[in-house]
Amino acid sequence: MKTIAVIQARMSSTRLPGKVLSPVADRPMIALMVERVRKAHTLNGIVLAISTNASDDALETEAQRLNLDVWRGPERDVLARFAGAAEDANADLVVRLTGDCPLIDPEIIDEVVAELTVSGADYCSNIEPRRYPDGLDCEAFTIDVLRRAAQHASTPEAREHVTPWMRESINVSKRSVHGTEDYSNLRWTVDEADDLEVIRNIFGYFSPEIHFGWRDILQLRTIHPEMFSANEAISSNEGMRLTTGQKHWKRAKQIIPGGNMLLSKRSEMYLPEGWPAYFSRAKGCTVWDMDGRELTDMSLMGVGTNTLGYGQKEIDDAVRAVIDAGNMSTLNAPEEVWLAEKLLEITPFADMVRLTRAGGEANAVAIRIARAATGRDGVAFCGYHGWHDWYLAANLGSNDSLSGHLLPGLDPAGVPRAMRGVVHPFNYNDIEALEAIVARGDIGVIKMEVVRNAEPENDFLQKVRDLATVHGIVLIFDECTSGFRETYGGLYLKYGVEPDMVVFGKTLGNGYGINAVVGRRSVMEAAQTTFISSTFWTERIGPAAALKTLEVMARERSWERITATGRAVRARWQELADRHGLSITHNGLPALATFSFAGERALKFKTLMTQEMLKRGYLAATGTYACLDHTPEVLDRYTEALDPVFSLIAECEAGREVDDLLDGPVCHAGFRRIN
Repeated sequence: MKTIAVIQARMSSTRLPGKVLSPVADRPMIALMVERVRKAHTLNGIVLAISTNASDDALETEAQRLNLDVWRGPERDVLARFAGAAEDANADLVVRLTGDCPLIDPEIIDEVVAELTVSGADYCSNIEPRRYPDGLDCEAFTIDVLRRAAQHASTPEAREHVTPWMRESINVSKRSVHGTEDYSNLRWTVDEADDLEVIRNIFGYFSPEIHFGWRDILQLRTIHPEMFSANEAISSNEGMRLTTGQKHWKRAKQIIPGGNMLLSKRSEMYLPEGWPAYFSRAKGCTVWDMDGRELTDMSLMGVGTNTLGYGQKEIDDAVRAVIDAGNMSTLNAPEEVWLAEKLLEITPFADMVRLTRAGGEANAVAIRIARAATGRDGVAFCGYHGWHDWYLAANLGSNDSLSGHLLPGLDPAGVPRAMRGVVHPFNYNDIEALEAIVARGDIGVIKMEVVRNAEPENDFLQKVRDLATVHGIVLIFDECTSGFRETYGGLYLKYGVEPDMVVFGKTLGNGYGINAVVGRRSVMEAAQTTFISSTFWTERIGPAAALKTLEVMARERSWERITATGRAVRARWQELADRHGLSITHNGLPALATFSFAGERALKFKTLMTQEMLKRGYLAATGTYACLDHTPEVLDRYTEALDPVFSLIAECEAGREVDDLLDGPVCHAGFRRIN
């Protein structure tokens, strides 16, 4: 009987890339593991099973240095790798080991192999029941059952983790090796930097000896528990439970401040430990996560960018055409002229256009131009307008001035204290408060969203316009969010009140980066008196996408359709709430519909809703940004899935403990530091 150990390893680990070659006790971690495994008496050979990815070439080089056989196969289909390695080695029995477990004890390997051999079983392990520390996992199986698994295992999980089919099949005879004491709470594997610290502590203590046993490590833990403290917060076998997206998110928070580039896309805003976090592709209103799971997006649709749906063919084709022709050159892209002409056609009061790629920078550009035009620094604002210093300076005072303008908890750290008192928030529909601010005499700019959660009352917008005109103030409407959702252009068209400048974004490129500042010549000419310039504002993709997006919008009258969809979604929410006796409050434009549960447990209910809808195949929280692909059929299925979730929340309102239903922490409501 020929018995081989197959050690699976790769360099592209999500949470700790390159971990298997990380230095431990002055040599690569995989080398330490191989030397320890070679002490097992029952093995006739060892094969390192790695992927065909170029990133694993370094592992093959290390294997050659170790005089170790190598088998290369698919990255995700690890089962195929094992089958190929075993067949190539003419093995009768195979021991499965993973390259992130350098503390594997050869005594355990021999014990598992002996039990498999003596019992005549197909499969034997020390993981069912799990009593050994995580990192001492050992599975052994016959070549016959490996062949059967390779033939019949069909799910991605079964292919990636090799043995699920064997462990679950009733046609596989199984044996188990386990001790009398339970040490399964101990973590001696390497998935994260904290794990690596513990492993280095252990090898460092025993150095230069590397052939210590697992009971020696237990004794060390008793003597020096501090050596094991770094990874105590990481749960055992976490990697098996996390999706690929969740693993990426956990890694991202270690190497990207905040984890990503947009607060609204943080997992903590939905399900801190359960949100898929990343997508592999998107089409229509469907998103596929990194494990290939299909999810219907009844949430933010790219945070409001894709009103025409994901992957709209005409727009993508237009973008491909300019990519093929060349996206950047020393010369300018003519599309920016054509887009400016189109935006002026849509915006009757305006004469000139400046283009950017992101909404925050477009708003900052508008503020700079307006200040240059008026010669006054003061800004009165209402609503949310981005992350730049001019806006965050409102929170330099003693209170959270921005809390009523979409996001609470925004810390102005990094904003010069000298900007305090330059920016002044006012509440929507409160004309008296705005008049008091303007009376200061230093206000050169009024910047506001036309509508967010409330309709204008008592001719509010016209009063703002008149106030700005009388005092020579530039009035800017920020329509990054509201533009092209109820009208073909700015929402201001609905109310018949014209600003001096308007900012468009989000919907303008249907997912491609393009924003525009459009305004009167008397104001916009001031851009030539101040320096406003950026290399990537001249790339071609954004304007090309916007031109085609505007064409499709006009043809489909998308603003009318998504408004109708939003109203339908809102009606279904209310119908479900009434049916189950829940109190909810609606907010936002119909095409940007949101709702809130009543009471102190509102965030817990939102988390529960997101959790349960994800289980049903939906990205869904307490808001739906409508797109053309949200058809009545999609809404019907969504409502059917949501009904039992509202019923569950109603049970909590009646006394059931919501905390018992949550699989993880409660979602965040605003800006908070994450770890």
